[in-house]
Order: sequence, then structure tokens, then C-alpha cells
Amino acid sequence: MTLSIKNLSGGYFGRPVLKNVNFELADGELAAFVGLNGAGKTTTIKEIMGLLTPFSGEIRVNGVTLKENADAYRKAIGYIPESPSLYDELTLEEHIDLTALSYDIPSDIARARAQKLLQTFRLDDKLDWFPSTFSKGMKQKVMIICAFLTQPSLYIIDEPFMGLDPLAIHDLIDLMQEMRAEGASILMSTHILATAEQFADKFIVLKDGGVVADGNLAALQAQFGAGKSLDDIYMELARPTTGSTARS
Repeated sequence: MTLSIKNLSGGYFGRPVLKNVNFELADGELAAFVGLNGAGKTTTIKEIMGLLTPFSGEIRVNGVTLKENADAYRKAIGYIPESPSLYDELTLEEHIDLTALSYDIPSDIARARAQKLLQTFRLDDKLDWFPSTFSKGMKQKVMIICAFLTQPSLYIIDEPFMGLDPLAIHDLIDLMQEMRAEGASILMSTHILATAEQFADKFIVLKDGGVVADGNLAALQAQFGAGKSLDDIYMELARPTTGSTARS
């Protein structure tokens, strides 16, 4: 089991956002993580990444918690945030080198992996460019390249299609499917339900800080109505409730 979350509660400044969240992600499984803005998706991701400390509950990646083995825990995760975050003073090549250094990847292996990714996302002629010269879509591609360069056990991908052109979206989907076939697990937060429905193994729906559905499309249809699309099920589940205190 790549990712296991049990009885997770957490939030900001003592104010609870997540309420007893439970779900698992098996080896080689791609899960679409969906919910309205404010449902708690980003909070959950921050808890997994160690950017927030849970109020209670347990998060394990490859069987270990962050406290038990911080180095192994962090190196098992590749993260692509919704908004690209790059170092203004570093070139694309230096971002790749820094990523390899952070994950203890030998330089020759990192360069070989990076070359394929650079060609896939058409950035192989821009190694000496700085972030200030990149468009938003190009910055997102740099984040994708750096995350997939590490070849982790678990990919956390937050709204990956934002800012990408249709060709890059297709390339990213192919890449996710390739990594999944090799045994990596992917937790992908997205609002693009029609796309997620085509290739995700299961769907985790969050509402008001709690998981309200977790399963493949057939399981969700058995629960909420035969023949319903993911969009239909989502709209039924995600209607806001009065008094919600969750954040995105």
C-alpha cells in the first residue's frame, strides 16, 4: 500500500478543516481526488506533504510516517503544485540539478531521465532559460519534469492541467499512465471530471472536510445510480451544505 490515511483530522490555527478522513492508494493505482473549492483537498495534500501537522490521525507512505523516517517519506513523494513555484535565479538546467541533488539521484541518471522528459514537453532547447522568460504553461512543465525526474513511489498532483496546452495535457496523461504501469501511485486533484473519468482507477470525493465517496466508477454508480457519469455523481455529492467550515 503506497499511501494510507487513517482518521486524519487537521486544519489551520487550531480550526478543524479535515474530519476523520480515511482512504488508501494501492501500488500502481491512480485516484482522482475531487470536491468543490473549500472541500479540503488542498489541506489534505498539505498534510500528506508534511506542510501541515495533523491534529490527529496517521499518514503512511510506503509503510512509514514522516516522524518515523522523514528522509524516506519525503523522497517517496513527487509533488506538482497547482501554481508553479520556481527559483528566479536558477536556470531550467539548474532546477533539474537541484532536484537530482535533493533526491540523491546520480548526475548521469538524472540527465538521462531529464532528457526524455525535456523532449516530451519540448523544453530541451531551453536549459539555459530562467523562469522569468517562461510562460505559465512552461513553468508548469518544469514542475512536471522535476517531479517525474525523481521517479517516486507516490505522485501528488494538484490541478495538473491548469495552464497546459492540449498537447501537453495529452503528454502528461501518457506519462502518468506510464508511471502507473510501472507501479507508481498517483493522487490527482482535479476539477476536469470528464478527463479523470477516462483514465482514473478510482475517485475519492471530499465534501466539507470528509470523504463521502471512494471507489471506481462502477462502485459509485452502484451506490448513486446506474449509468450516471462521474459529473452527475459529483454534482449530487458535492452540493454545498450550510455551515461548512472547510477550505480548499
